[in-house]
Amino acid sequence: MLNHTPTSLSGDPEPKTLVESAYRALRRDIVEGRLAPGEKLRVEHLKDDYGVGAGTLREALSLLVSDALVVSQGQRGFRVSPVSLKDFEDITNTRLMLESEALRLSIKMGDEAWEGELLAAFHRLSRAEERLIDMSCRIEWEERNRIFHEVLISACPSLWLKHFLAILYRQAERYRSLSLYLQPVPRDVHAEHQNLFNATMARDADKAVAILKEHILLTFQAFQTHPELLNEKLQS
Repeated sequence: MLNHTPTSLSGDPEPKTLVESAYRALRRDIVEGRLAPGEKLRVEHLKDDYGVGAGTLREALSLLVSDALVVSQGQRGFRVSPVSLKDFEDITNTRLMLESEALRLSIKMGDEAWEGELLAAFHRLSRAEERLIDMSCRIEWEERNRIFHEVLISACPSLWLKHFLAILYRQAERYRSLSLYLQPVPRDVHAEHQNLFNATMARDADKAVAILKEHILLTFQAFQTHPELLNEKLQS
């Protein structure tokens, strides 16, 4: 595993910075499957891999418990949260309900500044999608994809709605990452985003929501059609 030791200008990182760095590195490794679902996370081993102390690592793991990416087992330590088709179906269905409503409200309430932010987010996402054939650009694409979806609903006035959607989006990352890598079903992700962007900018809420729902469902349907992907790749 790569050395995740963080550095600072002062040479003495603040404890909070160390926790945040370890949290981000662990989260990335879970999302990308380097730490497999169900894998036991042994603090005495991982602290050296991530270049932090045991206390710092436990704090980072506790943050991941809050994200539901790690399970705390009391005195038995921590494990990476398991994955399953049933879990992803639940994530997908809940996201469909919440994100559809958030998009409708965002289209209704969004102003010209919101349109400008959406245009910029879509442009940056499109540039990343041009390079997506190179899987080393997957992390860049994932970040820009997240930002695009966040900006889409950013004009929604409900902070709670956006908060819960951020949690659901993070939960879906492990599944989406594998789907993007293995491409079990043919799809043109850029065309999906283009159509969603166009309908949203046209303020056609019904069309935008219909496109959004299909876009979200396609990833779940890939695993529904090929459930062996979860067993062979994520639970190996």
